[in-house]
Amino acid sequence: MILPVFKKHIPPVVLAPMAGISDAVFRRICVEHGCDFTYTEMVSAKGLFYGGRKTRELIRVSPAEKPCAVQLFGSEPDIISEMIKGIAEDYCGEIAMIDINMGCPMPKITGNGEGSALMRDIPRAAAVVEAAVKASPLPVSCKFRKGWDGEHVNAVEFARAMEQSGASLLTVHGRTREQLYHGPADWDIIGEVVSAVRVPVLGNGDVFSGEAAKQLIDKTGCAGVMVARGAEGNPFIFEEIRAALEGRPYDPPSERERMTEAIRHAEEFLKEKDPKLFPELRKHLSWYTKGMRGALEFRREVNTARSPCDMLDLLYAFRDTL
Repeated sequence: MILPVFKKHIPPVVLAPMAGISDAVFRRICVEHGCDFTYTEMVSAKGLFYGGRKTRELIRVSPAEKPCAVQLFGSEPDIISEMIKGIAEDYCGEIAMIDINMGCPMPKITGNGEGSALMRDIPRAAAVVEAAVKASPLPVSCKFRKGWDGEHVNAVEFARAMEQSGASLLTVHGRTREQLYHGPADWDIIGEVVSAVRVPVLGNGDVFSGEAAKQLIDKTGCAGVMVARGAEGNPFIFEEIRAALEGRPYDPPSERERMTEAIRHAEEFLKEKDPKLFPELRKHLSWYTKGMRGALEFRREVNTARSPCDMLDLLYAFRDTL
C-alpha cells in the first residue's frame, strides 16, 4: 500500500518522530507551515502492552495533522503484532501508517535490543516487520540508519530484507548508530538504498534548509525528505523546502514573526497539556531564539521561570525588544 502523499508531483516533506519534541502541538504547527506528513513521538510497544497511561497519551492525533503515523519501537514480534491490532481498532480513521523504529541510537533503547540494535539482527528485524504487516490494516514502514558502526554498514542489505518482509516505505538516516547525530550524514548510502529497493524511500540527515532538501532529492532520487533537527524552533523550514522544490523564492520570517510563533506554540501547549509540564517548553523556546540578539539572557531567564505565566511574560517582553 502506498500513501496518497507519495503520488503527488512534488516529493513530500515530513516531520521526523522525535522523542520529547514532536508532540501533537508541534506537529500541528509544522503541518500549518507545509509539512506533508507527521509521526507521533516514539511509542514503546511494551509500554502499551503493560498498560502505561503516559505511553498511550503519545498516540494523540488531531484532525489538522492527518495523515499521521504512529511510530512504535520494540523487538518482540508477538507484542508488536498485538499492540498494532489494538491501535488499529482504537484509532481507526485517525492514523494512516504504522512505523517501526529501527534507528534510535540511545543506549537505553539499544540496550534492550530495540531501535538501531535491530540492525545487528536482521532476522529479528524482519520478523518484527512481518508480524506488523500481518497485524496491520494500514501500511507499515520502518526507519533505520546507515548501520551500527563504520565497520558494519548494512543499510542496503537491511533495506532489502525489510522490503521483502512487507514494508511499504523505508526511511534512511545517513549516520551509523555509533555516530549518533555527529558528523555529516552520508547521502550516498541513501542513494544506494533507493537503487536497491522498489518501495519509496525517505532521506533523513542534514536537512537544514530548502536547498539542502532539494540537493538530497537530486543526489539520491529519494521519494521525499524527513526533517528532524532542522525543524526545531523552525517550523518555517517546511515553507522554505516547499518553495525550493517548486522553484519559488522564499522570504524567511522576521525575528518578531519567529517569536510570535514561539508565543503561539507556548500558549497552545499550555492550553492542551497540564500546565505543570511547562518546563518542557524551555528547549523549544531556546531553539526559536537561536541567533537573536539578547537570546542568551532570555534563555537563562526562561530556564529559571517558576510558572507558565512567568514564561509567557518573558516571551512577550522579549518579542517587544525585536
